[in-house]
Amino acid sequence: MRILKSLCLAIAFISLNVVAQEQEARKSSHTNQNKFKQLYDEFATPNMFRTGSGAPGPAYYQQQADYKMDLEINDETAVLSGYETITYTNNSPDELTYLWVQLDQNVRAKDSPSKDINSSTITPAQSASRFTSSYMSESFDGGFNIESVTSTDGKALSHTINQTMMRVELPKAMKTGDKFSFDIKWWYQINNHVTDGGRSGYELFPDGNRNYVIAQFYPRMAVYNDVEGWQNSQFWGRDEFALPFGNFEVNITVPADHLLDGTGRLMNRKDLFSKDMMKRYEKAKKSYNEPVVISTQAEAEAREKGRSKKKNTWKLYAENVRDFGFATSRKYIWDMMAVKLGDRDVMAVSLYSKEGNPLWEQWSTKAVASTLKTYSRMTFDYPYHKAISVHAKRQGMEYPMICWNYGRPDENGKYDDRTKYGMMSVIIHEVGHNFFPMIVNSDERQWTWMDEGLNTFMQYVAEQDFGAWNPGALSTGDASYPSRRGPAKNITKYMGGNQDKIAPIMTKGLNTYQFGNNAYGKPATSLNILRETVMGRELFDYAFKEYTHRWMFKHPTPEDFFRTMEDASAFDLDWYWRGWFYTTDWVDIGLKDVKKYYVSSVPNQYAKNYAATNNRNLDDLNWVYLVEEGSEEFDEKLREGTSADNSPTLKEYMMDNFSAEERKTIKQPKYFYNITFEKPGGLVMPIIVEFTYADGTTKTETYPAQIWRFNDNEVSKAIASEKEIVSIKVDPKLETADIDTSNNSWPKEVKESDFDAFKNKVKG
Repeated sequence: MRILKSLCLAIAFISLNVVAQEQEARKSSHTNQNKFKQLYDEFATPNMFRTGSGAPGPAYYQQQADYKMDLEINDETAVLSGYETITYTNNSPDELTYLWVQLDQNVRAKDSPSKDINSSTITPAQSASRFTSSYMSESFDGGFNIESVTSTDGKALSHTINQTMMRVELPKAMKTGDKFSFDIKWWYQINNHVTDGGRSGYELFPDGNRNYVIAQFYPRMAVYNDVEGWQNSQFWGRDEFALPFGNFEVNITVPADHLLDGTGRLMNRKDLFSKDMMKRYEKAKKSYNEPVVISTQAEAEAREKGRSKKKNTWKLYAENVRDFGFATSRKYIWDMMAVKLGDRDVMAVSLYSKEGNPLWEQWSTKAVASTLKTYSRMTFDYPYHKAISVHAKRQGMEYPMICWNYGRPDENGKYDDRTKYGMMSVIIHEVGHNFFPMIVNSDERQWTWMDEGLNTFMQYVAEQDFGAWNPGALSTGDASYPSRRGPAKNITKYMGGNQDKIAPIMTKGLNTYQFGNNAYGKPATSLNILRETVMGRELFDYAFKEYTHRWMFKHPTPEDFFRTMEDASAFDLDWYWRGWFYTTDWVDIGLKDVKKYYVSSVPNQYAKNYAATNNRNLDDLNWVYLVEEGSEEFDEKLREGTSADNSPTLKEYMMDNFSAEERKTIKQPKYFYNITFEKPGGLVMPIIVEFTYADGTTKTETYPAQIWRFNDNEVSKAIASEKEIVSIKVDPKLETADIDTSNNSWPKEVKESDFDAFKNKVKG
């Protein structure tokens, strides 16, 4: 019995040891952290609303919000008042008991918490103006004054305002297909956007005239969708807007000596234009090369001197737009030209004061026209009848059919390249926003990069087109348009910077450290690299266009974009999205080692070791021997003759297995190289290698990113060459955003120090 017990204990002990070892083995195992792991954990599960291909599903829906508005600007008090009727259609399968309305102007309300979400410190010395504005000035109170919220029969609707959001209680629940109309009466004090900031407002000129660029000016419906229900995230001033599509009927009353334009078709043009303006307008509709001035600078200067007590009402109507904006002033010069897009003509339009000339009259409308052509080529033909560029100091902002743009010469009409290219680029960018997100209607509040990043990528393409199509726009010495964002080399400083101050692209814009680089620069660069280096233009352009066609006038998510790009190209890009969008990894690929080999007739140590280990006779192996240059086994005689001449075994094999004719065509490599690439950076990317040969010729090879799938640190390539390689360079054209090129060359390049460069410059 005692023996049996001992045996049982021993077995139990052994079993426990085995279990413990298995558990320890399991503990030491690892989860799949491979850079090529699929994105199933990150992506939402496909469903009837959004499919696995990235297309809208059979049950996809979106809500509709239609507006009728009567607006008036009091030019003496800078107050905008409005009365609007919203008709909301519930196309969702859900029953709704309340509606959420956005009150974006409340970000400037006196009691708004938006100004307190950032830390601040005392600066020991600062300008008097900054000190006064920081500590002595009363804060501007520009929030909405909601006078009433009623049903269309005049009954008050219960509503609750929470900062920039208002919840309106429905008298009865809305079922699928129901419509509900209600009225809101409101007013607010318009801000001076030059001094107080903001995406809209007015600029006050020394003569007392104002240029109004008005947006986010009306209570507007929030988005309700299948992804998160109500998108009622607060507006803190940075993240932009999520809005449903609808139709707008808007009447805007302003002083009679103002000119005005905005989203939608002007319905009473003949009542507002003079006979001369109408003639010029008709001429502009047939002018495809040069803008036609509708209201001249002389006419604008005459209006500036007046202060009409009369009023005019401008009537605008827009179908299937997600928002509405308008601009009005006495100071406007107005020009237009036609743009042929498919079988339609679209009007490219500019409104600007004399302070913008001569820069604006030369280039604004041409930049609008060029942008529409490029974006239409890359996506879909621009569907609206006009696109307007409005001159507004310190502003760059977009709305359907209209945008405000900065860029102003000095008081003598002089400007430098920075001002000129800055103006052209902001016009291209803001006009481009008509496509992203005004039509391909992503959620800007949540995913800034889907708006700004995609558009900045397209801006780069459009800038290069603009420079090619309008060479007169380029400054002397510029071979192409000097785009600030898009080229891979321009993002390396950011990506290689302090990781404590960098967030992944897939971060809400409000919570990013370096907003411009994160939301604009990095996603734009990633798409440019994807197009030019990873996928190639043909595959990328087809998939990108497919995405825009699938989601025009709809609400896409990041997964819809990622999935469509793969679905339409047969290109597995999960590794790319993961690295560029979900991490803050950077690119750094270099040359770790290059070994040069020659064919030898003498067995090398590798062969000797193999024969000894495997009890084989060297003569029976019939091997070809390769000897590394510079090793103890290396003989200078190996440099002479062909590879076959240096190996009797190889010569015999070729004589036995190839005919004389076949031997004439077979390659005769003399040089053999083992190249080891290292990857100090976290991002996997294709390895682009330029080989330079002794005869001066070069050859470029690209090894796909998948070469890193089994080893994330280093990989090797064996090269057989008929010509001697004298130098090797990784990423010779700076295509991959490699943050450190000091390890990209063999032989290693010795770079001139900053001191020596300075010394040689002085000496020169």
